[in-house]
Amino acid sequence: MSIFAKIERKYKWKLKETPVRLHGGFMHKMYRLETEQGSYALKLLNGFVMQRETAMDNYARAEQLERLLEQSNIPILPALSFDGRKMQEIDGEYFYLFNYYAGRSLKGRAITEYHCTEMGKTLAKIHKIDRRIADESLDEMSIDWRFYLSELKKVNMRLYEMLEASYPLLVESQKNGNYARKNLPKILAVCHNDMDCKNVLWNGDDYRVIDLECLSYNNPFMELFELALCWSGYEECQIDFHLFHAFLRGYTGNGGELPTDWETLYDCNNGRLEWLEYNMKRVLGIDCGADEKKIGSRQVEETILHITYYAKMKEQILDCCKEFSRHILSVPFCM
Repeated sequence: MSIFAKIERKYKWKLKETPVRLHGGFMHKMYRLETEQGSYALKLLNGFVMQRETAMDNYARAEQLERLLEQSNIPILPALSFDGRKMQEIDGEYFYLFNYYAGRSLKGRAITEYHCTEMGKTLAKIHKIDRRIADESLDEMSIDWRFYLSELKKVNMRLYEMLEASYPLLVESQKNGNYARKNLPKILAVCHNDMDCKNVLWNGDDYRVIDLECLSYNNPFMELFELALCWSGYEECQIDFHLFHAFLRGYTGNGGELPTDWETLYDCNNGRLEWLEYNMKRVLGIDCGADEKKIGSRQVEETILHITYYAKMKEQILDCCKEFSRHILSVPFCM
């Protein structure tokens, strides 16, 4: 029996048509369910992710923070609760259900200063929900790039050559990031941790933030920096610094605090290295299903391009950040 039939039976729903696979999501699978009881979105959680020892605790913490966002009137699309639980399970398959929202994610030229300003506002509201002092520095990154070079050479020469060419940059980025993490301000706030363009659905000027399973306490300055980049064109390797400034304006205009050391944030913003490692594991068939190898290969290529572009743009990015900070200090800002 399919998971869809099991859901029908469990919730006493009646499907009106075959479930439709939704685009987006590089880790889990999304479907639209049209039932006689209403329209829903189904997120089937990756079985290999759910086998991790920390998975259940991480999801439970994220659900608690999701409720805080709901109470704070953040425009999110929260998971539905059944019998007092958000995460659902049938025969070992874990999933979330949502009311279907008729919106779409934006990318490229579809993103305007309005969208960036709104995202900056929303991020500031999330960061203000709860702030606290961090007990210790962020964990260091210890990815064995030589291991992945050796293994990729056996299965995919194209990816091996790309990784080999970027090897010095990856090692340097990991080293600089580990050093910079020790110098971050010891501040934690509620963070979405993945509020990039694919995880916000727009319907005209209305929008909903989705993919809330990554919610946790993290450094708010790191999230601000990363998202300002993502919403201003980093994903397409074409940063528009007018959009970058619009994101920061939305953030500071709603009480968000700016960092004082942008270079430390630049070096800390190397989470793409962990995403690269995760997708290399997919290509190698480590802790993943066979159906993930293709998407893993595509993501390895894209992520290496992003990392290379980021290094090339360092001076321009830092100049833009410092210029904005000077402007904020010299000119009162009104929203």
